Amino acid sequence: MIISIKTEVKSSIKIVWKGFSQKLFQKLAPPFPPVKLLRFDGCLKGDIVSMELNFIAFKQNWTSLITEQSETEEEIYFIDEGTELPFFLKSWKHKHRIVLILNQTYIIDEIEYKTPTILTDYLFYPILYLQFLYRKPIYKKIFNNNP
Repeated sequence: MIISIKTEVKSSIKIVWKGFSQKLFQKLAPPFPPVKLLRFDGCLKGDIVSMELNFIAFKQNWTSLITEQSETEEEIYFIDEGTELPFFLKSWKHKHRIVLILNQTYIIDEIEYKTPTILTDYLFYPILYLQFLYRKPIYKKIFNNNP
């Protein structure tokens, strides 16, 4: 399954890229499940991000490796791929794009995931979509005050 969410912000792509930090990562975490950050190396190739998801009755670890990172004048992106995933995911690939289109900056989250079955792929789609839609006002709040 593929999810794509595009958010317009009022900062340059360089400022947005600088803002992709541990502090931003923690602000982007949705209220449920609560997330405990275990490791945050950064957003460059080879970096690792690891967290613990607390589902109240049980906890699940999620670790991703940054497998790719690129920077041009028009786009900066990095890709994280799940190496240790919660039981409900078989695969995870998230491309974080910061793109300049017609002098306007956009943050684009492109997520490609699989669950154990096609049925659960569809069942998880609205849940995951809303988890990433939650980021839009946070991106705007943080990046609309920095030209």
